[in-house]
Order: sequence, then C-alpha cells, then structure tokens
Amino acid sequence: MASSFSRMLSSKRRIGVLSFVGGSLTAGLLLQRHRVSGGAPVRRSYPASSEYPDLRKHNNCMASHLTPAIYAKLCDKATPNGYTLDLAIQTGVDNPGHPFIKTVGMVAGDEESYEVFGDLLDPVIKERHNGYDPRAMKHPTDLDASKIHSANFDPRYVLSSRVRTGRSIRGLSLPPACTRAERREVERVVVDALAGLKDDLDGKYYSLTQMTDQEQQQLIDDHFLFDKPVSPLLTCAGMARDWPDARGIWHNNEKTFLVWVNEEDHTRVISMEKGGNMKRVFERFCKGLKEVERLIQERGWEFMWNERLGYILTCPSNLGTGLRAGVHVKLPLLSKDPRLNKILDNLRLQKRGTGGVDTAAVGGIFDISNLDRLGLSEVHLVQTVVDGVNYLIECEKRLEKGQDIKVPPPLKQFK
Repeated sequence: MASSFSRMLSSKRRIGVLSFVGGSLTAGLLLQRHRVSGGAPVRRSYPASSEYPDLRKHNNCMASHLTPAIYAKLCDKATPNGYTLDLAIQTGVDNPGHPFIKTVGMVAGDEESYEVFGDLLDPVIKERHNGYDPRAMKHPTDLDASKIHSANFDPRYVLSSRVRTGRSIRGLSLPPACTRAERREVERVVVDALAGLKDDLDGKYYSLTQMTDQEQQQLIDDHFLFDKPVSPLLTCAGMARDWPDARGIWHNNEKTFLVWVNEEDHTRVISMEKGGNMKRVFERFCKGLKEVERLIQERGWEFMWNERLGYILTCPSNLGTGLRAGVHVKLPLLSKDPRLNKILDNLRLQKRGTGGVDTAAVGGIFDISNLDRLGLSEVHLVQTVVDGVNYLIECEKRLEKGQDIKVPPPLKQFK
C-alpha cells in the first residue's frame, strides 16, 4: 500500500507543482511509493452497463478480454494520478483493428495503471507476450554484451544494425496522462543526466521547440527527427497533446547513440550504425543505457521497474526489456519464398518494411527484429536475432546456389 505521503500526492496538480519547485528533493520523496491502491472513485451519472463500449467489431487484445463484468469492476477506479479505465482503453475503442497486426488496444497512464487495472491488463499482457503470466512469473534482466557471439553479419546482406528500448521516470505520469509540468520535468531530468555523458557518448540535445532551421534539416537528413504522431493509435491515446512542447532529440557526436525525449515514452534509447556489427551496437547500447541510469540515479530519480513486468513503459507490448534489436537485411530470393513467414515465426522474429510497421518491403529489403519483449532477457533476445538473421542469410545463400532450404523447428519459450 502507498505511504501516507504518497497518498498526499494523489492529485496530479500537486505532483506537477512539487516536481516544478522541488527538483531532486521531490524525486527522492516520490520514490518511496511502492504498491498503491486506487485514487478517488470516479463519479458516474449512469450505470456501468450503460457506459460499456461496443466492441462487437473490434480485433485487439483489450477487446478480447474486456467483459461487462470486468468493466463494471474497474470503471469506477482511478490511479492516484486520476487515470481511469476509460482513458486507458480509449485508443482500443476508437481503433477496432489493424490490417497487419493485432494491436494491444490500451495504454498505461502511469506506473500504477498496471496494478489498479490489473484484472484487464494481466490477461492482455499474457496474450501479447506469448503466455507470460505477470502474476506468477519474474522477468530477467541481462545487459552483459560480452555474452553475445557470432554477431558480425555479412555486410553484403545486412545494411544497418540497431537496438532500442524505452525507459520511464518513476514518479511522473506517462505520456498519455502527464501534465505539461510533468512532461517538462521529464525533459529537465533526462537532459540534465545526458549532459553528464563523456567520451564516445558525449553529445548534444536538440529541443524541438528551440532548434534552428539548419539543425532541423540536419536531423532530417540523418533520419533522426521524429514527427508529431499522426497514427490514430497514438493520437487517441493522448500522445500528441501540446506538441512539440518538451520534446527533443539527443545524440552523441558520432551519431551512433540517440535518446528521444517525450515521444511515445519518457525516453527511447537507441544504438545504431551502418553495416552488420550487431555486437558493437549492443555493446554501445548496454554501456550507454547503464551510464544514463547511473546519472539519473545520481540526481535522485530512478526508472520504473518491478520484478514481474521488468521496465514499465506506456504500451503493454513494450514491457519487460522494451527491446527491439533489428537489422535492415537484403533477402531478394527468400522474400519470394512462401516459407519465409513460417521460418520467421519459428525463429521468433518479425518483419516489416524499412519504413516501419505499416510499410512494405522494397527490393527484398526487410527490417527484421525480435518478436518477444517480456520474460526473456536483453542478451537472450539479441542473441535470438543474431542466430535468426544468420539463418536467414544462410537460406539466401543456398537459394542463390539453387539449393533447397528448410523451415527450422520452433524455438522453445518460457511457458
């Protein structure tokens, strides 16, 4: 249960004001919050049965698990920050389905959402994460890059390599629910910490509201700049409010380590480079992520994390590691083989076009990445990508020689 001081901070207005005037002192106090009960009950003029959304034509994880009974149980509850079930599911109500993937259909407004709305979020998480049971299982974390092997891909096939994750600042609401003051506090805390990075991680922060035209064009040319969200999956969740206030991009001088601030999550941390040296990319990722966390903690803050869900992020699909390790890889022959999708499924990999989830592959070039996030460590997931991409490249080489390929057996999972 929450401490008496945490309950005193149940108002978003108080949190925002304290964060603004208190700095690290406030952070230290906020970190005392552990398991919490809900906030004040939501006042309603109509019964839950009258408010239940029409989900008959929906195909997302939320719609698969929200029943009238669960809705009636949760609809009058709110987190200490005032976030409600209706706010959490709005994006899934407004977006019945997606042509390529089954979306989650709900988001978290704060760390406490995963407790207060657990009766719905737990089964959603279990479906999205391949059977992982958030009430009975513990999530492992492993950022020891020395364990990765065979991770220098053939550059004739792999064009670029990238590893990214997200991190959230404990004590501040997530992007769907944060106030302007909270969002600005996230930016202040993160940018202050990033200023402490040294040597090959030394870099500069570019605020979306303050960058020059020249800086903006350079970020566009480097493919670093993120735009205002236009996807209804994001806008219906409240991600684009007050754009571009308190948003920005930080990157090191070599442009191989990036941090996005206040896009879909408090932070997105990215390590990337041209070519196929995934080993080096992951080494930089682990080094940079550990250093950012150390600098955040030195300033009295910490990342949202617990042993059941790992690192806490806005979308339940990114819980656990939040990690997506991917490569842009040329597979012109394999891309035409009808067995490709089955091969990817068995290797626990996913493909998309190089322009993102809604884009098609051009010239047989795919973005290949890990399918899982939760229940398996960072090292495990990156090695899964390494082994899988090596297998895909070997298949492509065999097809070049006119030889047959095989569908590998399914990888064993934790369930």
